[in-house]
Amino acid sequence: MNSEKAQRIYRIIMLIVITALVTFLITAVVVTERLTSSASIESIVNGDGTTGIETRLAYIRTLLEEDYIGELDDEQMIETAVKGYVAGVGDEYTVYYTKEEMDAQYDEAMGNYVGIGIYMIVNYEKGTIEVVEPMENSPALEAGMQEGDMIISVNGEELTPENVRDLSDEIKGEEGTTVKLGIKRGDETLELEVERRRIEVSHIDSKMLENNIAYIQVLDFDGGTAKEFKENYEKLKEQGATSLIIDIRGNGGGVVDEAIDMLEMICDKNSTLLIETDKNGNEKVIKSEKTPIIDVPIVVLVNGNSASASEIFAGALKDHEKATIIGTKTFGKGVIQTLLRLSDGSGLKMTTEEYCTPNRNKINKIGIEPNITVELPKDLDEVTEENDTQLQRAIEELNK
Repeated sequence: MNSEKAQRIYRIIMLIVITALVTFLITAVVVTERLTSSASIESIVNGDGTTGIETRLAYIRTLLEEDYIGELDDEQMIETAVKGYVAGVGDEYTVYYTKEEMDAQYDEAMGNYVGIGIYMIVNYEKGTIEVVEPMENSPALEAGMQEGDMIISVNGEELTPENVRDLSDEIKGEEGTTVKLGIKRGDETLELEVERRRIEVSHIDSKMLENNIAYIQVLDFDGGTAKEFKENYEKLKEQGATSLIIDIRGNGGGVVDEAIDMLEMICDKNSTLLIETDKNGNEKVIKSEKTPIIDVPIVVLVNGNSASASEIFAGALKDHEKATIIGTKTFGKGVIQTLLRLSDGSGLKMTTEEYCTPNRNKINKIGIEPNITVELPKDLDEVTEENDTQLQRAIEELNK
């Protein structure tokens, strides 16, 4: 009787906890690639008021209480159960975050970054993490990390397709702590211990090239990118820029609104910038609401690591013939994730829309084909302005 009573009580508690985790949201939520003001999640229950997962977990809990020789950590077990439940969706971009992980995700999307200071590409299917570039003045750069490094282990645990998502999050962490990373660099394998600290993130790198060609590298589309892009362009314009190269090679994306704000500086007012479609087939057409401020010839540089918001940006400019796209085919991430903060501070990131370019070209698992395909030489030890074949082709195009 005591066991049955305990089981009934635990089932009620579990139902309340899981419903609380899934149903109640704070009013301000952030979307990984678009900010939104509201959202809701409904808990689907059986006729008797219970859910399948609640019944099963309660039964497993009873078995553990009866025979498991160790202590049970309810909080840890619930967090792990919810993580596994969401992972069961089978979508690499749909993830449950603990409160600590959610805080880190929110800060990163808003441009407030604590970590080791790298731009990285995570391949969930292959279970790999590639370092695109260490940030300037970052702990990663100080520790000796280099562009092209492959992270093969985190704190002694080797990367696999099954754990790459969790381990990529583990690279981040609390300010002042350290993380041990196994690195594969060509034929060499090494281990680096890197401190985590608050990073002053610059989203833009810019300079003036010969013949008054402005060069702006956009490193990501996190919060504040569009403002920084505008400031850099206006500075170069004052210096006499008559054409523009926008380099989004290796840019894995960020907040869609930042890409839209940049497109509004270039595309005609009322022109379509993006088409989003939700699970019910409902379309949302996003159009430019501003008069453009950039009217010079533009080349956009892309490669296989230009993803998500980068593809939105390049795709719209290509469709409207506002820029010549040079480089190699982009990554092919044409879905948008919504990041929801739950009442206990944890969060749920889920794929909520698929998008296509203004001409209704799909991007997901397809990518953007450049107007002019140019490969980088594969035997380069270091890419410089002189041996960067894609950059040189862009300069040639603008000098015509």
